[in-house]
Amino acid sequence: MKLGVITDGISRDLGHAVDVMDEFGLEHAELQFVGDAEVGDHSAQDIAEIDHLLRDRGKPVSCLSRHIFAGTTSANRPGDALHTRHMDALKRVIEMAHVVGSPLVRIMTQKKEQILWGRNGAEKWNVAHGAWDTMAPMIAPAVELALAEGLMLVVETGNGTMVNSNYTARRLIDELDAKDALKVLWDPANNCWCHERAFPDGYDEVKDGYLGHIHIKDVQVDTPRATLEVRELGKGQLADQFQPMASALRADGYEGVISFESVYHPGNGNFEDGFRACIGTFNRIFG
Repeated sequence: MKLGVITDGISRDLGHAVDVMDEFGLEHAELQFVGDAEVGDHSAQDIAEIDHLLRDRGKPVSCLSRHIFAGTTSANRPGDALHTRHMDALKRVIEMAHVVGSPLVRIMTQKKEQILWGRNGAEKWNVAHGAWDTMAPMIAPAVELALAEGLMLVVETGNGTMVNSNYTARRLIDELDAKDALKVLWDPANNCWCHERAFPDGYDEVKDGYLGHIHIKDVQVDTPRATLEVRELGKGQLADQFQPMASALRADGYEGVISFESVYHPGNGNFEDGFRACIGTFNRIFG
């Protein structure tokens, strides 16, 4: 399968990140922060230099991952000031995607409301009425832009966003009738917070043409205590699910990239040390 890494999880120094990628045989570079800037905030010269470096080193870009729409809420509406700022940023990221040859651009969704649907009384007393219905209109202009620009958006399953499971991601895509311009960026560790089991439950939601990109890390969640611990890969609550997940992806002919998300450190604050502790397991399972 196609393996890569979110480069700033190693270092924001892209040249050094690529050196480490070569050391461990990772081919595909996912860009989020490079140098002092998030993708979408680089100058034309910066982008040209990024493109030149990656092409010279044989590292195709898998995805440009800016936090588009992160921080918006169900109170926001299409065309308001915050939505407009995010759409403007999306346009800049798409321009960069055309230069560096990225087929995917990540988006996020609004901040999570805890209970979106209910039955047998919950629909009256517990549901955040109308919260979900505000989301599709916020995302629709981004989908229209992607169609016009000829690239694919991927919506990430986030810890604290309205789309925080593969179920909600698929539901959003279906409501927008946007399968040709919007896929799921599946982060099974993020989905642990809402207790969606990665395999087979989460995988079954997206295996039929909805899956566009994957982030891999391992965690231990304690929802009652509102605590999240990133674990060394294979030592968290996903440890028993990675191998069957990888086997299913191979069997079903998944053609996208699997990006290692290096957000673990072994207690010293050094994320490259965390990367080195995890990458052997990642390559063994998904390689």
